[in-house]
Amino acid sequence: MELFLVVFGALFSIMNPLGTVPVFVGLTKEDSKKERAITAFWTAIDVLVILLLSFFAGNYILSFFGISLNALKIAGGLIIASSGFALLTGKFREHKGMKRQKVQEDIHSRDAISLTPLAIPMLAGPGTISLLITYNQEYQRTIDVLIILGALVLAALSIYLVLKSAHFIVKFLGASGINALSRIIGFIVIAIGVEYIMASVVDILSHI
Repeated sequence: MELFLVVFGALFSIMNPLGTVPVFVGLTKEDSKKERAITAFWTAIDVLVILLLSFFAGNYILSFFGISLNALKIAGGLIIASSGFALLTGKFREHKGMKRQKVQEDIHSRDAISLTPLAIPMLAGPGTISLLITYNQEYQRTIDVLIILGALVLAALSIYLVLKSAHFIVKFLGASGINALSRIIGFIVIAIGVEYIMASVVDILSHI
């Protein structure tokens, strides 16, 4: 149960679906309620597929590029911490490249937005992927793998529920409420990134 909560908490914080709510609302403001629900559903499915591929392909990625687990954890920790700083300073969209003119033009010319930009890079970005590759290396037992899979499914389900309720969340919390929550989550995300870096540095020093 502890592993389940740790994995789900880390994924939810790093992906931060609440931070994606304003983007989702902006991109689907002309859609019907049914169309928004469909977009939310396919975004969650796309995210789940990306999470599963990241988790199960992690071992092969590390082996192919000859990357050690500690190097990955440090790099991932830096990416995660930078995402946290972006949330904390209110620059999440800039951090994800969402305010570049060409990106905006491409977004608004798409019929389907579930894969890009919502699933990638808004939700399942490099920080999420590196975290799952790390989990793949650290947890090898069948029971641990099943627990992590359960956490991935719940994370995808939470994304669906948050995005499906995005317009209601915006009305209820308002822009200031969403910004406040995102900054709190950003602080947690920074702590997760720093923890990964510290654990890797301690492990490296212990083997010297």
